Amino acid sequence: MAIGWLTVLQSVPWTEVVSNAPKVAAGARKLWAAVGRKPHAGAQVADATEAALSPEARAITTLTAHVSELETATKELQEQMLASSELIKALAEQNTQLILRIETQRRRMAWLAGALVLVGMAALASLVLLLAR
Repeated sequence: MAIGWLTVLQSVPWTEVVSNAPKVAAGARKLWAAVGRKPHAGAQVADATEAALSPEARAITTLTAHVSELETATKELQEQMLASSELIKALAEQNTQLILRIETQRRRMAWLAGALVLVGMAALASLVLLLAR
């Protein structure tokens, strides 16, 4: 069982994994920074001028502030979605490369197994011929 894992680990294109690691890590850091931001506090309006506004004007000002906050949050979410999409794309490409390499190694192992069987049969045939003399 350990030999199977060793073969799988040897077939991984580690140079490509290592060369892509900084891009993946940078994307993860960027995504974490975007997601890890604390939400902005609501706009606190404590001006004396606002106190003088009518209730309707205060309601409109409050609604305008909420809409502005929601637009900002939506924009941040879109940026986070783009960053996560880029990261997922990089990981998917790396996964595809790994799968292709593993499939190539599997085919090589099948060919080697077939060649080993043929060499074993030839060795057995030559042993039988030597013993038959």
